[in-house]
Amino acid sequence: MNAYPASDKSGYARPEVLVETEWLAEHLQDPAVRAVESDEDILLYDQGHIPGAAMIDWVGDLNDRVRRDYLGREGFERLCAEKGIGNDTTVVFYGDKSNWWATYAFWVFQLFGHSNARILNGGRKKWVDEGRPLSKEAPHYPRTTYHAPERADYKIRALRDQVLAHVYARAPLVDVRSPNEYSGELLHMEAYPQEGALRGGHVPGAYNIPWGKAAREDGTFRPVAELRQLYEVENGLAPDQNIITYCRIGERSSHTWFVLTYLLGYPTVRNYDGSWTEWGNMVGVPIER
Repeated sequence: MNAYPASDKSGYARPEVLVETEWLAEHLQDPAVRAVESDEDILLYDQGHIPGAAMIDWVGDLNDRVRRDYLGREGFERLCAEKGIGNDTTVVFYGDKSNWWATYAFWVFQLFGHSNARILNGGRKKWVDEGRPLSKEAPHYPRTTYHAPERADYKIRALRDQVLAHVYARAPLVDVRSPNEYSGELLHMEAYPQEGALRGGHVPGAYNIPWGKAAREDGTFRPVAELRQLYEVENGLAPDQNIITYCRIGERSSHTWFVLTYLLGYPTVRNYDGSWTEWGNMVGVPIER
């Protein structure tokens, strides 16, 4: 699948994982392609979405309803079947906030090994800004049969004990939150006071590289030269490192995980979805301010 003209895609480690709005517009009727919208603002989908796009709600669809964890294998199989997604379906994720929730859904799909997944470069904003069609009709697809492996957390997900081991080993962590969250001045994400933690600050030794620095104003990802400048020249990261990203609950950090893994080709990057709402509430863990 050719997502970019050759002149635009040069340099990205996995350019095929991004598709442009032009490509998706040409494949809206393709039964092998399923667009999936995943937003922070779940009301956006009903106000108008890409025609034929299914909706995945990160709370209601991707998370366990009782404990703080993701859905299991059977739940994931059921979700995909209900959305008309088969094992061979190319799933194109997009959403608001420069795709941070789209990359979060993409990341959860990778926990179950659905590698035939893409991100719409620029997300919902670019599609709307270009005046492309929107629909308020919720699509109904024939139910599929989906076979998933058990969730492979160890590959791309970090848990609290692994983060603590990372701290003691002085291995690199990337805190993608705002500078005021990183410093401890804010106990919560800006404008979200209801979602705070008991303590502020950051995991010791973590670099502060806000997730949004990897995106342009139109929501598209920055070119590889700018990304290498940001992560490698300015902050000293390198492809041979074992890196953990985190934010508040793992949504913003999934965006950085995607950039490091797919655009820069770092082979060992894990997302700590417990993030600050876990770390900032735990007893006895080290915190820097």
